[in-house]
Amino acid sequence: MLTMEDIIRDGHPTLRKTAEEVLLPPSEEDKQILTSLLEFVINSQDSEIAKKYGLRPGIGLAAPQINVSKRMIAVHVTGDKGELYSYALFNPKIISHSVEKSYLKSGEGCLSVDEAIPGYVPRYARVTVKGFNVDGEEVKIRLRGLPAICFQHEIDHLNGIMFYDHIDKKNPFKPIEDAIEITS
Repeated sequence: MLTMEDIIRDGHPTLRKTAEEVLLPPSEEDKQILTSLLEFVINSQDSEIAKKYGLRPGIGLAAPQINVSKRMIAVHVTGDKGELYSYALFNPKIISHSVEKSYLKSGEGCLSVDEAIPGYVPRYARVTVKGFNVDGEEVKIRLRGLPAICFQHEIDHLNGIMFYDHIDKKNPFKPIEDAIEITS
C-alpha cells in the first residue's frame, strides 16, 4: 500500500521529467504500480484509512509522483451530477478539448506540493481523454467540470508540468476571460 512517504515532493527532479510511454500489453509490474495509484487515491478519501495511515486526501495521482517516470495516472473523483469517475490509465492523452476554459475557484492543490499555492489555474472546460486500462484495453472518456480539471492536472505531471506553472505570477487571481468557475 502506498503512503505519503512514497510520494516525492516539489523540487524532486522526476517531477520535471517527461515520463516514458508504457509498453503495451502492460507488464505485471506496471499493472501493480497502476493499481496501487488508484488504491492510494481511494484510500486517501476514506477518512478512517486516511487517518490511520496519515494520508492527505487526493482525487488523482500520477506515477511520476511516486518516482516512477512512466505515463500512468489514477483518478477517483465525482462530477457535478454525482457520477463517479474512477480510472487508472496507461498512456493517457487529451485527444480533443474545448476552446472554452474553466478553473477551480478554490485553486488547485497537489499531493507533491506541501504548501498552498494560491491562484487560478486555467484549464480546458471539456476534454476527451484516451488511454488504456490495467488490462491494456482502450478507454475513451469525455469530461467536464472537476473531473476534466483533475485529468488535465494528472496528465500535466506526465509532461513535467506542475499546476502552479499555469498561475499568472504577477496576478494569481486575474480573472480568466470567458471561463467557467468550478466551485467543487
